[in-house]
Amino acid sequence: MKAYTYILVCADGTYYTGWTNDLEKRVREHNTPGKGAKYTRSRMPCRLVYSEEFKDKQDAMRREWEIKHRLTRRQKEALIAGAAAPADH
Repeated sequence: MKAYTYILVCADGTYYTGWTNDLEKRVREHNTPGKGAKYTRSRMPCRLVYSEEFKDKQDAMRREWEIKHRLTRRQKEALIAGAAAPADH
């Protein structure tokens, strides 16, 4: 089953990183009062700015941990910016 690691930017400018099996549903939940993560409930609206797809939950969870605990804010911004950059053809 596919799994995703994602980064949201919250209304206060902070980043939230998580993982899920259903990316669209999870982003909706983060923007629904009383749902989503405790962190995002008081920081709505949240906007998806980055995601990666994995073959399984374990890989997605591992990547979530790496982003949360090993990347600085500046490195997260570079990751997001790199994903938004147009591909060279």
